[in-house]
Amino acid sequence: MQQKRAKYHLGQVVRHRKHPFRGVVFDVDPEFSNTEEWYEAIPEDSRPAKKQPFYHLLAENDQSFYVAYVSEQNLVADYSGEPVDHPDIGDLFGAFHDGSYELHFQMN
Repeated sequence: MQQKRAKYHLGQVVRHRKHPFRGVVFDVDPEFSNTEEWYEAIPEDSRPAKKQPFYHLLAENDQSFYVAYVSEQNLVADYSGEPVDHPDIGDLFGAFHDGSYELHFQMN
């Protein structure tokens, strides 16, 4: 059985490689776990491999806040030192320190 560790951790601030948004990781799937319709909606030349971690993010850009689902290959760590302003951050996370948010609860 092949195992792959997630590169990014819960509470970490990350950026998308190609699109202008950043977010906080709040969940990780070990490999693609969304709908085929969602996957097929991505242009074929931009579709990420399914067998890699996918991250659920509380995301923000210049216009809005939303939840994003992004493959590991399309993320980079955010070293800006700036917090994310998503309005749902306080529901899941505590204080912001050194590019990450503290978890409010223990995960399984």
